[in-house]
This record gives sequence, C-alpha cells and structure tokens, in this order.
Amino acid sequence: MSPETPATNAQRMHAAQCASTGLVGILLASLEALAAAGQVDAACRFAGQACVTLRHDDAHGERQFNALLHRLAPRVPW
Repeated sequence: MSPETPATNAQRMHAAQCASTGLVGILLASLEALAAAGQVDAACRFAGQACVTLRHDDAHGERQFNALLHRLAPRVPW
C-alpha cells in the first residue's frame, strides 16, 4: 500500500467539495419546488435542518440554505 501524496489528498478534497456543491444545488431546487407545491412549512423545516447540518463543514452551503429559509419564511401559513 503506497502512501498518499498531498496532491492526491487535495484532489480528493476538491472532488468532495464539487460533489457537495452539486448536492446543495439539487437540494435547494428541490426545496423551492416543494414550497411552490404548497408545502412551504416543510421546505422551511428542511432548509433549517440543512443549515444546522452544514454550519461547521460548509459555510457557503449553510448560507445558501439560510437565504432560502429567509425567503420562504414570510410565506409560512401561521
């Protein structure tokens, strides 16, 4: 078993970040579609859970879900 080179580690980290960015985009679009289908409360709950999940590992992704949450919150039927 050969030791990993720093370049290999950096490439893997970059690939993981790209995958994360892609998943964030897919999930944001899904939550927007959920809200458009009349499930604003559920979309806000999922966006809030995503914020909590990402806040330590993906600050940019967390901000995107936070922004969605703030856009949708005024539409929640109380």
